[in-house]
Amino acid sequence: MSRIRIVHHDHDRAGDGARLKVSLPDDYTELARRADATIRALTAPHPRTARLYDLLISDPRMGAHWNLSNYTTVGKLNYNDHGPIHARVVTAATMQIMTLLTEANVPMDVIVSGAGEVDDSFLVALGGIMLHDIGNSIHRAGHEMIGMMLAQPILADYLPLLYDDREQQQLIHNFILSAIHTHDVNPAPLFMEGAVVAVADGSDMTKGRARMPFDLGKIDIHAVSALAIEEVNIRRGEDAPVEIEVLMSNSAGIFQVEETLVRKLLVTPLKSYVTVKASTIEAGNDCDKRILHSVTLRNGRLTPL
Repeated sequence: MSRIRIVHHDHDRAGDGARLKVSLPDDYTELARRADATIRALTAPHPRTARLYDLLISDPRMGAHWNLSNYTTVGKLNYNDHGPIHARVVTAATMQIMTLLTEANVPMDVIVSGAGEVDDSFLVALGGIMLHDIGNSIHRAGHEMIGMMLAQPILADYLPLLYDDREQQQLIHNFILSAIHTHDVNPAPLFMEGAVVAVADGSDMTKGRARMPFDLGKIDIHAVSALAIEEVNIRRGEDAPVEIEVLMSNSAGIFQVEETLVRKLLVTPLKSYVTVKASTIEAGNDCDKRILHSVTLRNGRLTPL
């Protein structure tokens, strides 16, 4: 049970004694439950990846990292969720993207470099995405570098359980650290597995994730735009192996699509294999005028359909 209570319970804000209630929306919590089922289904054909997921999800150190990351990002900075639910949601997205890319025979760097096979490529992506945000438990600034530091003892414990070959252990270890280091595209990822981690991280845009900082009083274009995102779906595309569909209740959501997802996609080697489509959902309310209905990513720009 977590000792960090910023997200899940009432607590006193330090210094003023005021009661502060921040709750997780039911739909976002349900999204996490569905994400876990998706992860288990898509990792089932990849035994090392599936085992690493079980090891990480049950490690109390991971719970500490995730919950303190939330305390830092939500409680101190009024950012959106960076805790255990975000970790599960983006891990599910990562496994979906990896599955679609593998089915389309897209070359993955773990395989091309000779470091491993398909299971190992999935494992790198899963390890990178589950560990990508833990550096926030120390500070948001430089959290990518801090995350690599915090991830190393965890990987040192678990990779020897999955790999007998010491050289391969180190190769997989380095690939995972690279994914953590590049997940916020500063610098941009060079490896496909790291690109998947970055794009999957950017796909967690639904309003449930943004509800927590909004309830704390954050009202700006980032919060309003995020609250307009109703649903994100990842599926096989018609024009690319992967299509990410974003459904919005309001055109304000386009800012979130551009800043959170497209910004990352366009600087990764994944840009040739993923398309993004965003559409507003008709509310049946004449007072709610739509500025746009649908856009798609073409030649590096969101273009109206």
